[in-house]
Amino acid sequence: MNNRTYLNFNSAFYKKALEISYLSKKISDYLNADLSVLSDDGTENPNIYFSGDIIQQSVSLSSEVLKAQQTTKTSQKYVHAHTLEWLTYRMTQSCKRLSKCNSDGRDFILILKKEIKKFKKLQKQWVLSL
Repeated sequence: MNNRTYLNFNSAFYKKALEISYLSKKISDYLNADLSVLSDDGTENPNIYFSGDIIQQSVSLSSEVLKAQQTTKTSQKYVHAHTLEWLTYRMTQSCKRLSKCNSDGRDFILILKKEIKKFKKLQKQWVLSL
């Protein structure tokens, strides 16, 4: 791995994506304890799927950052940048839904939202550097 590639892998942008992924997994684990209980009529809480969505979307964030940093074509970097915008939007929507659920973990969703906002700021700077 050359020095330039090493610097890209350790960028603040990539690190923030990894932090969001780790945080999402921990929050989802916490929420699942509350959301996996069946209601009195035997139905499951539909919000449990949103807790899985934040994991999937957050893992995709870091993989998209890597893909964008590894490609040499500028046009392809913009495709990955667009995908990142879509993923952050979807994560924000999933967080909004989860913040309305009946769980003690709702407070942790606020922390995740703040981290996503920080990621978006880094993302804007990153797109300008393409």
